[in-house]
Amino acid sequence: MSFPVDASALPASDTFATSSAASSRGSVPCAVSSSEAPAPSAADLLRFARRTASDSALVASLPLDPEGRTWIRLEGPGGSEAWLIGWPPGTGTGWHDHGGSHGAFAAAAGRLTEQSLAAQLPTEGWKVLELADGVDRQRQLADGQGRAFGPHHVHQVFNASAEEHAVSVHAYYPPLPMMRRYSRVGQVLRLEQVEWAQEWA
Repeated sequence: MSFPVDASALPASDTFATSSAASSRGSVPCAVSSSEAPAPSAADLLRFARRTASDSALVASLPLDPEGRTWIRLEGPGGSEAWLIGWPPGTGTGWHDHGGSHGAFAAAAGRLTEQSLAAQLPTEGWKVLELADGVDRQRQLADGQGRAFGPHHVHQVFNASAEEHAVSVHAYYPPLPMMRRYSRVGQVLRLEQVEWAQEWA
C-alpha cells in the first residue's frame, strides 16, 4: 500500500521516555499561561521554542549525560507541554508521531537532524505501510533554528555528531496523549508500539 505526498503537510519532538539515563528536574516556568488564553497554534509554539532556546542560563542548567538523553519539563504557553532536552552524540528518537498533537521544536545548542515524511498516514487500522517514493524530507537545525509541525507529523530526530552534545526545546498542544513508534526498512514503515502519556509523566 503506497501513500502519496500530502501537499498540505506542514514543514520538527520527540519522545522523552526512552532514555535510561534520564534526569527530570521538575517544571521550570518559562512563559505565563492562562486557562483562559486561546489554544496555542503551531506558530505560537515555534515562537516559544525559539525564545526559550535563546535563554542561555536555562540551557546551561540542563544536566548532560554522556550516555542518554536528559530533560527538564517546562511550562509551555496556553497549557501546552514543553521540554528542554539534551542529546548526547549519536542519540535519537527513532520514527514516531505525536498522537494527534501539533507542535514545534528549536535547537538551543549543537545541531540536530530531522528526517520526516511529507505524507499524512492513517491513524488507525494498519500495521505495515509501503511508502511512496518522494515522501522523505531531511533538514538540520542549529543555533535557534526551529520548525513547526501539524498533528499528523511522522519523523525522527537525532544528534549525528560524534563529539558534541545538542540541546533543544520542544512544545506540543494539546499535551501529548500518546505517541506511536515505528520501525522502518527501506520504504516499509511498521507500527511497533503505542506509548501513553502516563509512561513518561
